[in-house]
Amino acid sequence: MSSPNLHPMLNVAVKAARSAGSIINRAALDVEAVRISQKQVNDFVTEVDHASEKAIIETLLTAYPDHGILAEESGSQHGAQDADCVWIIDPLDGTTNFIHGFPVYCVSIALAVRGKVEQAVIYDPSRNDLFTATKGRGAYLNERRIRVSKRTRLQECLISTGFPFRKGDNFNAYLQMMGDVMQRTAGLRRPGAAALDLAYVAAGYADGFFETGLQPWDVAAGSLLVTEAGGLVGNFTGEADFLEQKECLAGTPRVYGQLVSILGKYSKFASAGDKAAVREAAAPASAADGASELRDEEGPDAAESGSPAKDDDAPF
Repeated sequence: MSSPNLHPMLNVAVKAARSAGSIINRAALDVEAVRISQKQVNDFVTEVDHASEKAIIETLLTAYPDHGILAEESGSQHGAQDADCVWIIDPLDGTTNFIHGFPVYCVSIALAVRGKVEQAVIYDPSRNDLFTATKGRGAYLNERRIRVSKRTRLQECLISTGFPFRKGDNFNAYLQMMGDVMQRTAGLRRPGAAALDLAYVAAGYADGFFETGLQPWDVAAGSLLVTEAGGLVGNFTGEADFLEQKECLAGTPRVYGQLVSILGKYSKFASAGDKAAVREAAAPASAADGASELRDEEGPDAAESGSPAKDDDAPF
């Protein structure tokens, strides 16, 4: 059902998100029956992702056939090419959570007009929570205005993040980042759905968020929610033009600035000196890991240690 208080384009996006949410909720009743495939290591896609994305695209293009589409599973193959208005879609953010029955996942839809996000919907179907935002009109949860938290002292703050999980991710650098943040905050969380992480910052449930390796569909809708709720979003060095840069930092204004001072040196845009310092700090950990592996390989009882071998081909 559309709301007269919402922008017409946002109403269509809400309709699309709820349609996808219905598909997800039906599948969640018997998640063991869902067909799963693997795009790359630890990166899964299900028939539910595809069905949800199809429902969203059909709803959006029926209303706006001249708009473009950028979707996680189908890319830009749908919609008008080179359109000023482009819908950025993640049909199921948190797929790994979903296939395990862990109820932290959502639908994320944003509308970018000439590269700037102007409409946003994040829908959590398991809780029936609907986050919406229109540029200049504020952010809402179930039609109730939301604001970022009022906390200013980092040691009182709850921060969310995502862990590296793909081959090639700099795991040691991420451990350093997490260590730097954990020692200065009340807690660090890894829920597993970046769009919801950003929505929770907008609602004041978390005070900040950071993660690398994210795509536009992971962060487009959530970034507008945060800014419309009074927060800030950018890359690790604090630059606002972050959507295509695969690193995202969000928080209340005071917390955001403190996180930039901690995480800026880990940014791909950091100075050469900062990058060298991060590499040097990570080197002892890497050397220790290598020495440990060598001892394990050369130890006389290595084959009988009782530690199970890692199955690199295991789906989860």
